[in-house]
Amino acid sequence: MGKTILVTGGGGFLGSHLCERLLDRGNDVICLDNFFTGSKENIRHLIGHNQFELIRHDITVPIYLEVDRIYNLACPASPVHYQHDPVQTTKTSVHGSINMLGLAKRLNARILQASTSEVYGDPLVHPQVEEYWGNVNPIGPRSCYDEGKRCAETLFFDYRKQHGLSVKVIRIFNTYGPKMHPNDGRVVSNFIIQALLGKDITIYGKGDQTRSFCYVDDLIEGMMRMMDSPDDVTGPVNLGNPAEFTIEELAKIIIRLTNSSSKLVYKPLPLDDPQRRQPNITKAKELLGWEPAIEIEIGVKRTIEYFENALRIEKIRLSQE
Repeated sequence: MGKTILVTGGGGFLGSHLCERLLDRGNDVICLDNFFTGSKENIRHLIGHNQFELIRHDITVPIYLEVDRIYNLACPASPVHYQHDPVQTTKTSVHGSINMLGLAKRLNARILQASTSEVYGDPLVHPQVEEYWGNVNPIGPRSCYDEGKRCAETLFFDYRKQHGLSVKVIRIFNTYGPKMHPNDGRVVSNFIIQALLGKDITIYGKGDQTRSFCYVDDLIEGMMRMMDSPDDVTGPVNLGNPAEFTIEELAKIIIRLTNSSSKLVYKPLPLDDPQRRQPNITKAKELLGWEPAIEIEIGVKRTIEYFENALRIEKIRLSQE
């Protein structure tokens, strides 16, 4: 028999994929989202499913539900969005976590926190291991997200120590795939949209900074394995693809796969932008039996197809107005 599972941020990029997978498993899924960055389009096909329920709600406000498990994904995750209202971003990570942990405590429910590689800041240890404490600017433009997520991790582990709550913490590295927000400022979606429209591809800095890109299906599989792991596997556990690419390499892959005539243009690097980002996934392999299976060329092709279709639909819509 399936469980009743709450997914906060369920209308977002990762949350909507997670809702689909949980329904496929036969669970009842409650999707909670205030749609600040999430989209009803991501979950429209699930509305009407007899095991899916959608609630519009901001997790900075308490809510009382009856569930068996909670996936806490609610929080804007791209600089464009989380810097729009930095105070609210911090509130979502901190107040939102307190509210969800309080709900989990009342129900004795297992809860998973979608933390982030941003807790490592601009890392001085490479690749990043979970034991590394990070190099984070507490008052910079990215601090609302970085420090909010770090505080959320503190809360999760303190709830376990103080109340014996069953908690799971994952640190998500760059993830991409269908349903990404086209204007969220993230590098994969930015480059694909620019390439498909034949615009210059904007690279910040020299393009030699590195990232590791994990396809969404792989990430969701790791997230679900973490939730299903034994109670003493609390994390934090890195989830990401350890294959490391420079930003310039990624841009050239996307230009080639889109057959685009786009040129590369270089602009100044934003403040506190990390120079290197690569997960050590030894713990995920050992504890969860997980590692990414989808190579970047395959994942990027699927993502390009998604955005090609989205642009086609938007073009048709505009022509009918």
